[in-house]
Amino acid sequence: MNRSNVHLLDLPDEILLMILKKLNNIDVLYSLLDVNNGRLNILAQENTFTNILKFPRRYTYSLIDRFCIDILPRIHHNVKCFIFHPFCMKRILLATDYPNLTELKIFHFKQGITLDYLTNVSSLRSSFQEQITNLTLINDDKDEMIVSLKNYTTNVYSHILIFFKNLKELSITGPYPISMYPGLSLRYLPSTTFSSPTLTHLYINVKTFDDCLYLLDGRLRKLTTLCVNIYSIDEYSTIVHNMDKLFNLKCFSLKSFFQFKQYDKILSLVRRMSNLEKLTLYLPIKGRNRVIDGTYVQHDILDYMPQLHSFIFYICTYVETVDLFYKLSNEDIQQTLTNIGQQHVTSIVNYIHSHRAACSIFSLPFQFDYLKNLGNKFPNIIFSYVTYLLVQDTDPFEHEFFMRIARSFPLLKHLRIFNVESQVLDGLITFSSDNCQLHSIIEYHHLTILDVQYAHRDYVEQFLNETKTFIPCLTEFEFSVDHLKTVTKDFTREETQRNCAKVKRIFPRGSLVYSKDFFLYFPSLYK
Repeated sequence: MNRSNVHLLDLPDEILLMILKKLNNIDVLYSLLDVNNGRLNILAQENTFTNILKFPRRYTYSLIDRFCIDILPRIHHNVKCFIFHPFCMKRILLATDYPNLTELKIFHFKQGITLDYLTNVSSLRSSFQEQITNLTLINDDKDEMIVSLKNYTTNVYSHILIFFKNLKELSITGPYPISMYPGLSLRYLPSTTFSSPTLTHLYINVKTFDDCLYLLDGRLRKLTTLCVNIYSIDEYSTIVHNMDKLFNLKCFSLKSFFQFKQYDKILSLVRRMSNLEKLTLYLPIKGRNRVIDGTYVQHDILDYMPQLHSFIFYICTYVETVDLFYKLSNEDIQQTLTNIGQQHVTSIVNYIHSHRAACSIFSLPFQFDYLKNLGNKFPNIIFSYVTYLLVQDTDPFEHEFFMRIARSFPLLKHLRIFNVESQVLDGLITFSSDNCQLHSIIEYHHLTILDVQYAHRDYVEQFLNETKTFIPCLTEFEFSVDHLKTVTKDFTREETQRNCAKVKRIFPRGSLVYSKDFFLYFPSLYK
């Protein structure tokens, strides 16, 4: 141990800093301050390790005590940003003053935090009410659990803008790519609700498209960047909104979680943004008899935005093929993208039902974290950011398809499979080849959630059989009970047991008997 320390301290400061930067700042401060070495004490108090302090999970009381009593009072003037789990937030903020603190990020945020900490009688008020300009919340509240979105908007979202007097950037996200935390809902509320004279950047989920329009009615007059995820677009809405030009807006992002028909409403909005420099759109559109291709993108959007220099998009048109006036061709769609000078783009046509196709066009590289309705035919590219994927096709998915998925989606965490067709090649050998390795084993290193509830039983076999697939991190499993019992031979088959070992949550479709064999198969359940 001493020899290692001698060699470490023989290194120049530049090399030591490079090594220490690979560690969590909390670990550096906790380990190196007060180690009877002046040089390490000085290095640990560098801005690199003290500007941003991360406490994103529950730490031991002894660690928090040492930080509050000894460490934070010594580095308090350097701290610019705290990243918190609510467990330790109050103690740390009250430990000392932080004259340069301007940014907070809170994990596992719930509405109770607003009532406990963000009030005028809170002991935290004087600590940071005036200082904080950047606030990020990872919202753990669930949309379906909130009785009144009107009250939630007033008591949580609007209150945040009232409490933080000088807030410039507010970002509210969920813990997962498609997180249905309570969306901002401004309908039936006064126009002064959720207003701010200082806010310039806003990232938030909204209940409806109308709520997006409310945000742009003048209540956030300094807003230059708006990024919204919308839950729905009311096709019957009769609300009349302010239609003035939005000259201040430089960056706009709109993503829809669900399919909608009101494509023209989106166009009317973005055409008001004539000074836009960056535009991001994720639009699943239904109810049209023509596919949105490169020609539409040029005429409907790009022609109205002379200042635009960044256009990141995914536009998927769901069409009933019997209603089309022309034959659907991926090559023709791709040609329209080439014709308008869009080089870093591609297209996919996928038949998700016999008479329904999903026709998507998107910019490259693909920069979204979720993707739906991918089929057998997709381009040979890497989807580096996608963590949520839904695959669906009228043709079966063979082993080779899932090999491509593993290569093309290296960070995949959540996979849903909609396919009722039996595997042609692999289905023939499903139960007779446990000891005969006919395939290379596919590994999904990050996959934690698998949904095969509405898939043929061959896909249960495909993912549970360790001679075909290895899923070391699978913790959540959604399945058909009949299919699972058949594939696992009533929870006695050895080859399909290992991939179930770490599953902690299950969502069965059908009646499930929790037998002794079942619990032996899923030893991590309810732990």
